Amino acid sequence: MEINLSLHPGQLGVFQAQARFKVVAAGRRWGKTRFAAVELLTKALQDHCWVNRKKRSLRGVEAWYIAPTYDQAKDIVWGLLKDLASDLITKTWENDGKLQLANGRIIQIKGSDRPDRLRGVGLSHIVLDEYASMKPQTWETILRPTLADVSGSATFIGTPLGKNHFYDLYRGAFQKKGWAAWHFQSTDNPYLPAEEIQAAKETMPREVFLQEFEASFEQSNQLIFPFELIECDERDIPPDSVTYMAIDPAGFATEGQARLQNTRLDETAIAIVSVSREGWWVRDIISGRWDVRETSIRIIRAAQQYHPVAVGIEKGMARNAMLPYLTDQMRRLNSYPNLVEVTHGGKNKASRIAWALQGRLEHGRIQFARGEYLPKLKEQVWDFPFGRHDDLVDALSYIDQIATIAYRDDWIEDSWEPLDQAVGL
Repeated sequence: MEINLSLHPGQLGVFQAQARFKVVAAGRRWGKTRFAAVELLTKALQDHCWVNRKKRSLRGVEAWYIAPTYDQAKDIVWGLLKDLASDLITKTWENDGKLQLANGRIIQIKGSDRPDRLRGVGLSHIVLDEYASMKPQTWETILRPTLADVSGSATFIGTPLGKNHFYDLYRGAFQKKGWAAWHFQSTDNPYLPAEEIQAAKETMPREVFLQEFEASFEQSNQLIFPFELIECDERDIPPDSVTYMAIDPAGFATEGQARLQNTRLDETAIAIVSVSREGWWVRDIISGRWDVRETSIRIIRAAQQYHPVAVGIEKGMARNAMLPYLTDQMRRLNSYPNLVEVTHGGKNKASRIAWALQGRLEHGRIQFARGEYLPKLKEQVWDFPFGRHDDLVDALSYIDQIATIAYRDDWIEDSWEPLDQAVGL
């Protein structure tokens, strides 16, 4: 029985280190997910440990992978864990995110957003992925005590979000016994094509590129879009463009409440953008405070008017509430747009929106059609990220998740393949 647990040199160096607590700050696509899965499996395959020079069985002691939310954990590592350990798994609990291996030990995935569900167990190993997006108290007061019984270990991995608690943990690891820290850029993954990083560098703002690809802890105090970057373009939309819609749903008011002009309430925003090799053409952003039925009708009507190839809707309770109404309206109006799910991806809102929009704006790759939405959009852009509302900006940023287009003549997005598909994650 064999399983493929190969790692590239940078991952292998961290894996072989003897430190009990490891802190890894790494850029996007370095291979954090692959490394986390391999380390978790290796730890769970151990049958015993040594505590005070006495051998102790680990049977019944679990190993956990923790992401900022359970859904993220499921999206990020669950499939990879099952693939890597397919020959070793004796039982799977899909709904609970649990795997039992041939030696009887269990691996479970968790989300840090429900910290009370992390209490009361003893663990042998924990991987905390995207630790910069978690509350530090989750580790300090809840998870650290779970390792005491068997002198368990922990690995903290993620991309920096400025000099927050992840930065403090990283710096402190160089000074504490039993701790070690590493810093890797995306280019330290030998399977990641240099042209992909170069393409990102050409369209992203410098500070965001440094954070996401070079794993820099440096970050400007605020991410602000210069007001003058909102430019109207009177040219025709390029004939090779493809149209997308993205929706940031707000909480739904009742029919009576929807008529109230309360400026403190969030709005649902529907961004319609045509995308070509030259950039984005924002055709309209429809927004308002509507009940759930009215919202679903407006989405279908907009899809009938603009014919998008995909309609992205932010994942969450509002989306779940809206789906039955959307289904009814699609049947009634005989229109069936392609609905896809978009997420925040573990980022805080300011970083996620900056990633999607700031570089394109600075490089002149977003143009705006004239329309009633513009004054409201400009106000939200001007106030971002400290304004009361950012609904239009948020909806626009989600286009980045669903639009696929090539920005270089010699590089087609998603056309590359790493030498080793697993290690190249």
